[in-house]
Amino acid sequence: MLGSLKVFFDAVRSGGSNEASKVDGSEDAVAALLVKAGTLDGDFGADERQAIEALLAARYACSAEEASKKVDEALKALENSVDFYNFTKVIRDEFDHDQRVELMEMLWEVAYADGVLHDFEASLMRRVTGLIYVTDQESGAARKRVMQKLGLAE
Repeated sequence: MLGSLKVFFDAVRSGGSNEASKVDGSEDAVAALLVKAGTLDGDFGADERQAIEALLAARYACSAEEASKKVDEALKALENSVDFYNFTKVIRDEFDHDQRVELMEMLWEVAYADGVLHDFEASLMRRVTGLIYVTDQESGAARKRVMQKLGLAE
């Protein structure tokens, strides 16, 4: 707890930038956002972790071990981060519109990995939608595709 407060105040003193939470590229940013979605309900279980690893392996054509390493690195990056703006900025700068919509679909898949959408996960989805310049309609359509894919009722 005190470590989190120190990170927060260090970031405030440095004008909002936090060296520890900076990301090297879009792969790190995607992994961090997916992990953020998986951890928001307070229970980062095997369902979420497996969903994230599978999404990363498919998106970046990497092995299961590499995907697992990306998840571990994302967890560390999020521990040292006071927000997720740095991650969404990378996505906005490096992804075209279709890729950002695809990311929303990936995020919905992680949010529904345990079969339930938690209020905190829904809030994250609304915030990320705006930060990466995806419309609510596009995010809603991505959500419906995921629910259909996972066999969940609306």
